[in-house]
Amino acid sequence: MMGGSKGPDAARKSYRPRLSDIQRTKQRIAGVLVSTPLARNNPLSERYGADILLKREDMQHVRSYKIRGAFNKIAGLSKEELERGVVCASAGNHAQGVAFASGRLKTHAAIFMPKPTPQQKINQVRMFGRDFAEIVLTGDTYDDCCAEAMNCCESRGACFIHPFDDPQIIEGQGTLGLDILNDAGHPIDYLLLPVGGGGLAAGVSSVFRAISPETKIIGVEAAGSPCMKRSFDEGRRVTLEEIDTFADGIAVRTPGEITYEICRENLDRIVVVPEGKICTTILELYNESAIVVEPAGAASTAALSLMGDEIRGRTVVCVVSGSNNDITRMEEIKERSMLYEGLKHYFIVRFPQRAGALREFLEHALGPDDDITLFQYAKKNAMEKGPAIVGIEVPSPEDFGPLLRRMDEQQIMYEYMNDKPDLLRLI
Repeated sequence: MMGGSKGPDAARKSYRPRLSDIQRTKQRIAGVLVSTPLARNNPLSERYGADILLKREDMQHVRSYKIRGAFNKIAGLSKEELERGVVCASAGNHAQGVAFASGRLKTHAAIFMPKPTPQQKINQVRMFGRDFAEIVLTGDTYDDCCAEAMNCCESRGACFIHPFDDPQIIEGQGTLGLDILNDAGHPIDYLLLPVGGGGLAAGVSSVFRAISPETKIIGVEAAGSPCMKRSFDEGRRVTLEEIDTFADGIAVRTPGEITYEICRENLDRIVVVPEGKICTTILELYNESAIVVEPAGAASTAALSLMGDEIRGRTVVCVVSGSNNDITRMEEIKERSMLYEGLKHYFIVRFPQRAGALREFLEHALGPDDDITLFQYAKKNAMEKGPAIVGIEVPSPEDFGPLLRRMDEQQIMYEYMNDKPDLLRLI
């Protein structure tokens, strides 16, 4: 597929998935896939005045689409390669796909995962891999642990199973595009795909460009790790110096070499969604539709709010890419959502160190439905004013302005913390 007289680097960049290859891949991996539903979501459809369909890849065996590419890659290895084992680096979902495949095909898998990976994902890797999975926690991000995984490959002579920048991975993920088009039954106006390294977007967009070229394909990245968007803007692959790993399934510093070229040709554009909006969407999907998703899995649905009237009256497919969420993260998800929606606000308040100062704040500064959710204060007798950290929850974003006005009228000395993320992280 990548032959000819070109060198290996040029051949990688010139690789494009063929529809026939993806169709053959679908036949190869069909036995390990769940036929996940493509279902209309009524709350979302009513909210945006469109026909919103969710492709529920959160319902796969490993609760994400990653099983498609991982199984395709490992199933294509020779007997000798399987005997030497495989190695991967992953924030969680690809690791589960590799673990599942290694258990089915009975090959040893050394799986390198970043240290912040949610415990739930680590436990799932152990469950799917059984005795064939060796888990190594190292580094803070995918990119950090990838170097360790590559060293392991060299020392063991094992095959590296890349999470996105590999033809067989891309073709495996591309089978999702075949499933969407087969299930839709009518034209799709917009397709929204989460983008990390770009494997899913490269594979699925290739299918759509071949079968449904009129569909607008929108990639969705989290604001804390927009490596593909930055690369598009600068016309070259960009490595981000710092990323927010909250949406760990799509938190990547550098897009793939192969995937960047394919996505640049196939995607109509990329939109970037704040992590707070992703958190709001996670809560809405759970409360309104009883759907449990991880941050990366909610990204495409969260992007609907950025599309405006463009999608009104249209048929829109959002890929719900995974549901491997650790329940212990729900408090953080709720907190991020409330901060984003303007419902929770933090201040450093300098109270006069005299009796009654706090009571006056409660009586005259807070509104009738405002609620104090955090109060940290230590009296220091040598100072006229003592600083306190105060967290206040308001009923609606419109109540924030009146809260500030009342604090100013009472001549309360305060510093607003929400727009100081470095300080906010200390709470």
